[in-house]
Amino acid sequence: MKIGKRHINIIMLISLLGILITVSCRKEEAISDNPSLKLSFSVDSVVFDTVFTSIGSATKQLRVHNRSNSKIRISNLSLGLGEQSAYRINVDGVGANNFTDIEISGGDSIYIFVRVTIDPKNINNPYVVEDDIHFLTNGNEQSVKLIAWGQDANYILADTYIEGLPPFKIVADSLEVVHWTNQKPYVIYGYAVIDSYGKLIIDEGARIYFHEGSGLWAYVDGVLNVDGTVENQVTFKGDRLEHEYDDVPGQWDRIWLMEGRAGHNHIINNAVISNGFIGLQTESFLRLTENKVKLHNVIVENMTGIGIFSRIFNIEANNTVVANCGGYNVALTGGGNYSFVQSTIAGYWSFSVRNTPAVFINNYLIDTLEQPIPFPINFNFDNSILYGFNENEFETDMDGGADSLYFFKSSILKTELDISNTEIYTDVLKNEDPLFVNVEEKDFRIDSLSPAVGRADKAIAATVPKDILNNQRMPLPDIGAYQFVPGQDTSETKNNLIIPPRFPAKKLEISRKGNYPKLKKRGSN
Repeated sequence: MKIGKRHINIIMLISLLGILITVSCRKEEAISDNPSLKLSFSVDSVVFDTVFTSIGSATKQLRVHNRSNSKIRISNLSLGLGEQSAYRINVDGVGANNFTDIEISGGDSIYIFVRVTIDPKNINNPYVVEDDIHFLTNGNEQSVKLIAWGQDANYILADTYIEGLPPFKIVADSLEVVHWTNQKPYVIYGYAVIDSYGKLIIDEGARIYFHEGSGLWAYVDGVLNVDGTVENQVTFKGDRLEHEYDDVPGQWDRIWLMEGRAGHNHIINNAVISNGFIGLQTESFLRLTENKVKLHNVIVENMTGIGIFSRIFNIEANNTVVANCGGYNVALTGGGNYSFVQSTIAGYWSFSVRNTPAVFINNYLIDTLEQPIPFPINFNFDNSILYGFNENEFETDMDGGADSLYFFKSSILKTELDISNTEIYTDVLKNEDPLFVNVEEKDFRIDSLSPAVGRADKAIAATVPKDILNNQRMPLPDIGAYQFVPGQDTSETKNNLIIPPRFPAKKLEISRKGNYPKLKKRGSN
């Protein structure tokens, strides 16, 4: 019988399909039940840093490897506590607490994504929440531990929405005095507002955490007092507590302090303000302020915009460190009265190019017709350090229509300006590296060979006899917020005033959100 070409093609096609089916069946049959084959894991424990109760965590991932050459099947993959677990897992895009018959080819792996949400238990100190992911493969039982530290907190949630204003909640009403204690952290969503004639007192050791875009706002005639101590500072930072966020800037908005009446000053003692957009914004809004902002032993650092931004205000700062901001460390605009004594301004922002000076001052505001409205300014910088990456870290822009007085005394200044006028620059060291202990780890203590050692004016130093770490300055005071101490340990960071080393800048996407002040000279584009 003669077989036609058409029939030959059909026979070949059937044969090919048979081969493919056979190969396919063989692959399906290749799943090994050898009990010697076990899974391996990227980590033996998935550990979460402190998680605020009720909010939830970031997502962590676990990679499960099949190191053998044979396909294996995970008969069961489940959370140890099942539905009662604080954890939730996702495998191949499916969220559940129990999975069956998950196959992994030889030399391949799968990802498991893990989140945790911790119910409040009214426990002030962090507590541990544990579970396990269990795996059953070829009769082998394996597990990976899940560990999180839960922290109950006081939650400040915005409940008022007015067009043109950020969402806010009044936390200290008119004629009300409110204490925030150190018993539980405060987590702020939106703006926490101190209303007119209200007062918020924040006790030593209190921890204030801000969600993205959130802040603290003292409205006109509201008063903020922060009562930290050297041993027990008050901290203001973002609410992401994972270690990789320890030094990520721009996580929250700002602390905004408006004008008040005489004798009712905003006072901030022994505080660390970090990782926001603007650290402190002080401004006269409806009228010229009669009160002051007094800063003592305060660190403002790692702001995407400005560390301290002021419009026509009065600031007295001693033992104050303002460091590593993306715009200006200090911008004092529209006039006012400003005194920085025994302070350190360090411009070492490294996340992007900074073309602005660390300190900028001017004596006017711009009206709606782009014309200057001058106000007197008085600025003194005594026994202090102003240094950074840029060649010129100090800039002024003054209008002749108002007095503009500024003075540097017994200080170190990084500048291209002529400082030969001794009525303005008295005993100033120009462009002499202060030799900070470790700029990269934000350790702005001075080295033993620093030109700042022993160069401070003694009469001025006597008004601030202890440095930011409570070390005695006298009888040989140094310039800056930190007094050099013989034998000081430079191998590790100094107590909890120093936040751990920064997360690599190349891994960050810095966002400049918010109302970024445009501080430009008249006539500039």
